[in-house]
Amino acid sequence: MKAKSPKDSLVINTDQVMINDLNNYNTLFGGVLMKKLDNNATLSARRHARVKECVTASTDSIDFLHPIHQTDSVCVESFVSYTGKKSMEIFCKVIAEDMITGERRMAATAFLTFVALDENKKPIQVPDVVPETEEEKFLYQSGEERAKTRHIRREHSRELTKIIGLEKPWEKEEDNYVENISQLG
Repeated sequence: MKAKSPKDSLVINTDQVMINDLNNYNTLFGGVLMKKLDNNATLSARRHARVKECVTASTDSIDFLHPIHQTDSVCVESFVSYTGKKSMEIFCKVIAEDMITGERRMAATAFLTFVALDENKKPIQVPDVVPETEEEKFLYQSGEERAKTRHIRREHSRELTKIIGLEKPWEKEEDNYVENISQLG
């Protein structure tokens, strides 16, 4: 399997900010931006793996650095920054541009992890990534540490799911009610 450059998976998408995308502070809803990030990152993952389907394994981090206003355009750039055997880390940067003044600012950065699937919905091996630019090299060199952190976080989540309950909140109340009544009787 031939290694690929991050530019092979580069996806750039620019949108205007619509009024229904704004929160009560007149800035872009974080959830709207998260959807844009996931859409872009999915395309980068599919472009890198050249498969029909990739799934989001985790949203590792989203750092909201500056608010995005209605007068801004929002540009999301994403590419594969690091790969494991069957996973791809996608780096996303969000650039807000004031459409009146032309001022550009880094509004957010994010790391998402994807897995490529075969036609039977099973994870498959993905090509390695070979960084070329200073930015890509920095992201690649720090990628192994982020992958270790993801692994630790995933193990913690597995342990947590053994402890947390699945019952509905009102079922807990009924159980407590029955328990309290039986203690009175």
